[in-house]
Amino acid sequence: MRRAWVVGNLGFGLLIAGLAACHSPPPATKAQSAKPWPPAESSQIAIWPHGAPDMAGISQPPESLVISTVPDRFAGLPVTGVKNVTAPTMTVYPPIGRNSGAAMVVFPGGGFEELAIDLEGTEACDWITKKGVTCIVSKYRVPKSDDQYDSDCKCHVTPKIRRALQDAQRTIRLVRSRADSLGINPHKIGVMGFSAGGYLVAETSNVFEPAYKPVDAIDRVSSRPDFAIAVYPGHIWRGNGWDMDPALHVTRQTPPTFILQAWDDDVDGVRQSLIYAHALEDAGVPAEVHLFAKGGHAFGFRPTGHPVSQWPALAESWLKEIEVLPRQQ
Repeated sequence: MRRAWVVGNLGFGLLIAGLAACHSPPPATKAQSAKPWPPAESSQIAIWPHGAPDMAGISQPPESLVISTVPDRFAGLPVTGVKNVTAPTMTVYPPIGRNSGAAMVVFPGGGFEELAIDLEGTEACDWITKKGVTCIVSKYRVPKSDDQYDSDCKCHVTPKIRRALQDAQRTIRLVRSRADSLGINPHKIGVMGFSAGGYLVAETSNVFEPAYKPVDAIDRVSSRPDFAIAVYPGHIWRGNGWDMDPALHVTRQTPPTFILQAWDDDVDGVRQSLIYAHALEDAGVPAEVHLFAKGGHAFGFRPTGHPVSQWPALAESWLKEIEVLPRQQ
């Protein structure tokens, strides 16, 4: 479950194995996110009061940005990756226009090696906020922070401590604890995730006990999302028959879920969505599943030239169907 590609003569991936240098962001274009990264320093909110837990013995380079362009991918626009996150944050973007009272926490992908912070983060918020929904981008810890393909051993690794899940749970709790000040309904807080972020959607939808030792009163607040959107999710299938990640115990408590993937996804594979959808069906969880013939992987909200790019309209209709958004909008 690895994605890598070549930029010039450098290997770049949202599971990147290269690009040590950081580059200044290119000038914005109309097709790029209206919410560039990094945001103003004050808009990133630390999610842990005294630093992230379970970091003893963890040593890695300073956090950095990697910006690159692949002419025949991502609508020809740059992609910004955030590497070596040790101080997780959330960035809140208020709704545009009428406030629906709903909120969505967005988990960018990147194979738990880095974060595709614009392609699968701020650009999601561009769409979400225009629907009257508060959007929160989760900058969770990477690398090697959850179930992943390890490029060092070229093997599948499930860490004993799932630090990305810790950050995801804490972010949902923190948003819910601040519902009044954010102007949101604490019972309309959902999650959206892409690729590895889609796995965090599945984890937070099914793992409700804290993945960390509680640090304050906020950790008594529920981390269960009220609805979930998984876009080309990865890491769910175990690569053997139809075996699903045993850590995911889907029950009636799992929130209503929207799943999207392209049949020709050669990174995570359509079986990721199929096996999770089957588990949702078995548990009696309401779900809407869209599988498109073409689209590949990591398209986000950018145009692909294929019908899969219609997916945001389908997601909006689903949000109205489950009454997160008003039907007349």
